[in-house]
Amino acid sequence: MSDVGSAGELARSDSLRARVRQAIRVVPDFPSPGIQFQDITPVLADSGLLAAVVEAMAAPWSNSRVTHVAAVESRGFILGAPIAVALGAGFIPVRKPGKLPWRTVAREYELEYGSGRLEIHEDACPSDGRVLLVDDVLATGGTARAACELLEDVGTRVLGCAFLVEISALDGAVRLEGRRRESVLSG
Repeated sequence: MSDVGSAGELARSDSLRARVRQAIRVVPDFPSPGIQFQDITPVLADSGLLAAVVEAMAAPWSNSRVTHVAAVESRGFILGAPIAVALGAGFIPVRKPGKLPWRTVAREYELEYGSGRLEIHEDACPSDGRVLLVDDVLATGGTARAACELLEDVGTRVLGCAFLVEISALDGAVRLEGRRRESVLSG
């Protein structure tokens, strides 16, 4: 997580980090044994905290000329759409197979509890697009890496990734090496 002297500095303060840490509920063995699921729904339920989180996640990218925010289904959507609005950008849904109505491109990937496949519309973003990828949690990095590669498959530029939480112990940053990453909470 980088510390940036920006409009979001107050929102990214230790106070916000403490509030987010306190609000997140850890659910053991979900969705499979051994996983310690980071449930962000208590953060979403608090309107003031949600607003502060959106501001904090958007602030480091405010001068990056983001044209589109791509977010991973489903909790990423909840954060990605208001971040897109805050940045004056369009929104690209990155979805599970069979959920998009138009022609898609796809990318297979591995994650901590199995494998998956992500899809976007083949015309989701113009080739001169400047995309920010948003998701709720960076764990092992498989989903985020696949989403970045998928966006690049359609010829757009991924500026970096924004996460509410980065679980450092799972080394997801390794899969995103060379990419800018910003997180509200890391640990």
